[in-house]
Amino acid sequence: MIELDVADMSCEHCVATIRKAVREVDAASACEVDLAAHKVRIASERPAGDFVAAIAGAGYTPRLA
Repeated sequence: MIELDVADMSCEHCVATIRKAVREVDAASACEVDLAAHKVRIASERPAGDFVAAIAGAGYTPRLA
């Protein structure tokens, strides 16, 4: 399980954008976004860096938790 802190997500649009970025890396991944806690949890075999790069490319600042 990959867990990321994304402190700069603030709304449901942010959640949708982050989910889309995760799907673009691994469409089969399970992605849970907790807006209140600013956490993204991803179940995938892909490296965490792939998801960090995709979410950063979508305009956010993810950090490994």
